[in-house]
Amino acid sequence: MKKITSLVAGALLLLPTLASAQDDWAQFKRYAADNDELTVQPKAVLMGDSITDGWPDADKDFFTDNNFVGRGISGQTTSHMLVRFRQDVVDLQPKYVAILAGTNDIALNNGYIALEDILGNIISMCEIAKANRIKPVICSVLPCKKYGWRPEVTDAGEQIVRLNAMLQAYAKENKIPYVDYHSVMKDSENGLPASLAKDGCHPTPEGYEIMEEILLKTLK
Repeated sequence: MKKITSLVAGALLLLPTLASAQDDWAQFKRYAADNDELTVQPKAVLMGDSITDGWPDADKDFFTDNNFVGRGISGQTTSHMLVRFRQDVVDLQPKYVAILAGTNDIALNNGYIALEDILGNIISMCEIAKANRIKPVICSVLPCKKYGWRPEVTDAGEQIVRLNAMLQAYAKENKIPYVDYHSVMKDSENGLPASLAKDGCHPTPEGYEIMEEILLKTLK
C-alpha cells in the first residue's frame, strides 16, 4: 500500500509539469498582441515555422515594403499551424496566405506523421483560406539533407522531394500558385549549400534574398 501511495504522489507531482508542457500547445499567445495592433490589412501573411519566423530578422524591409506580415513559429508542424490558422491568418483578412510548412513534420517534431497527412493539413489550410476569400499560395519545402536535432531521420532530403511533388500536384490540380524554392536552392544532394544555410536547413540572408525574389514573382 505504501508503494502504491508513493506512486500516486509521484504522479501528482508530475501534473504541473505536464500541464506546463501542454500549455498553449499551438502558441496562440505568440502573435496575439501583434494581431491586435495591426491597423492595416496585410497584403499577405507568411505562415510557417522557424524559416518564416527568422525571416523578418533577416530582412525587415521585405515585410514592411510589401505590406507582408510573418506568422512563423520555430519548431511548429503543420498540425500546430492548422490549429492557429484562424487567429493568425483568417482574422487578419489578407489577400494572400503563403504557406511554407512540412519540414518539422518530417523531422518528427510532433511525432510520426505520414506525408499524406502532412499534405492533408496543408490542404485544410488552403480550404479554410478559400472559404474566407483569402488566396492560398503553397510554397515548396526548402531542401534539407539532414536535421541536426533529429539525426535518426536519415532520408530527409528524399522525403522532402516526395512531399513537394505531392504539394505541386495538388496546387496544379486546384489552380493554386506554387512557389518552388526547392529546385532553385538545392544542391546535388537535395540539401541547402553552406552559402545559403550554415546548418543545412535555415537560410542565411543570401538564402532569404533568393526566396524573396521567387515569392514576389508569384504575388505580383
